[in-house]
Amino acid sequence: MTTKGLEFDPGFAPFILAFRGTVEYLYLDINKFKNLSQRKMKFRQYYKKFLELFYNNLGFYVGCLMWAAYIKTQPEQEILNNPCLGGVYSEDENTSDVDFMIRFLELFPKDMKYFLGENYEINPQDMEILEMYKEFLTINKGFVNSKTNSDILLPQGMKTDNAESFKDKIEEIIKGEDLSKFVEIRDLILKV
Repeated sequence: MTTKGLEFDPGFAPFILAFRGTVEYLYLDINKFKNLSQRKMKFRQYYKKFLELFYNNLGFYVGCLMWAAYIKTQPEQEILNNPCLGGVYSEDENTSDVDFMIRFLELFPKDMKYFLGENYEINPQDMEILEMYKEFLTINKGFVNSKTNSDILLPQGMKTDNAESFKDKIEEIIKGEDLSKFVEIRDLILKV
């Protein structure tokens, strides 16, 4: 027996990592050292973890956008288990995590240069996904009024060709338990 409706979360929740809290904690650990060489050593220990966390969360955002595009292809149905429904909307709270990721991405190349003497090039598509996801959160007002899939709005610049096929890709990545894999297929939603 199938339940009429579409899940708000197709299974991402167990694989979301706390980006902001972890990054803040790791930077506190780096900055507790007065000696620059010790701070450089700590940054060298942590920079791969920063990137792992970043791409996990960026992948989550790509997955969310793909899921929204997919559910828009379905006949009107109730959205099941929307934890935001009926909440109070605050734009600052709504976008604070993605804003934090944008600031992190803007500052990370400077930290790579300062601590490791290495260049780090920001992939413009990373920033494009962050901006698109922020627009998605904003136009949907944090999903506090999203009762059906027809209530969901998609960002203006988002590509939705073949969105009905996104469900299979989403399920495959969730089975692999690595949300960063969504980043590899972001071209499905980005206009090139």
